[in-house]
Amino acid sequence: MGMQIRDDRQMKALTGLSQAHFAHLLPVFSAIYQAAQQKTYEDGVESGTRTRKPGGGSQGKLPTMADKLLFVLYYYKTYPTFDVLGTQCDMVRSKAHENLHKSTTTRRAGGLRMPP
Repeated sequence: MGMQIRDDRQMKALTGLSQAHFAHLLPVFSAIYQAAQQKTYEDGVESGTRTRKPGGGSQGKLPTMADKLLFVLYYYKTYPTFDVLGTQCDMVRSKAHENLHKSTTTRRAGGLRMPP
């Protein structure tokens, strides 16, 4: 994603979580995200609109689950505009919005709560 986390202090400043909490949340987020993606795929196959298998196409700017989770947590901690978020993550603002929307839907579907 372009953000290199150097230590626990920086992780807390960017996401509100310690590195240990992030590591604990990552498998939960990953399972929920993959289940949501599978449901989207199955719905697309059923309706006839799906043309690629899961994993097909380009990887995008957030290739790993850790990148996706860091992206979402960073957004909710700092609330930058999509122009700023896109610039910091090397993507256009529309992709920043799209990536956040997909990941936020995942967070809500799994009942994940953001830290206070």
